[in-house]
Amino acid sequence: MSKEQHIKEDINIDNEETGHPEEHDIPAEDREEVQEDKEDVKQLLSEAHDKYVRLYAEFENYKKIADRNKEELLKYANEDIITDILTVIDHLELALHHASEGETSSSLAEGVNLTLKELKNVLEKHGLVTIEALGKPFDPAVHHAMSQIESEDTEENTIVKEFRKGYMLKDRVLRAAMVGVSAKPAHTDE
Repeated sequence: MSKEQHIKEDINIDNEETGHPEEHDIPAEDREEVQEDKEDVKQLLSEAHDKYVRLYAEFENYKKIADRNKEELLKYANEDIITDILTVIDHLELALHHASEGETSSSLAEGVNLTLKELKNVLEKHGLVTIEALGKPFDPAVHHAMSQIESEDTEENTIVKEFRKGYMLKDRVLRAAMVGVSAKPAHTDE
């Protein structure tokens, strides 16, 4: 007996045991109904497969978004504390500015200067970047214009005065620089 005959015999035995009749044993009018049922089952299986594939794709997209959000959260986790420390940097810079104008102890000014440099170095290791402003073209994404300063010497919309330094944390603006922007003088006809 060949392998195919064994398989057919096994199928016949299974059909007899499970009560499933052979296709030629089914009356003609019931065959159409069985065929329709098969088509319905195939349609349901196809729909279930489509739903599964879509759900799986949505889940993969969700995982990617969650990973991206986690990375961003870790990347900017120190944002609040660094923002608070910027005020300390401002005060140290102001103290140095006043020390250079007055007759205060040069050793005190030197100590404040070293402290300020060390603090900036630590923050730079964690991604803090000073926004360069003076002499640069005005960029509303990183600069906050406080005033317009008439000037014939500089190109229009160039930053000529910095009121407060701006900082970025990695690629995000933490605090915009407060600046004065050049403007062409208004000519009055006299």
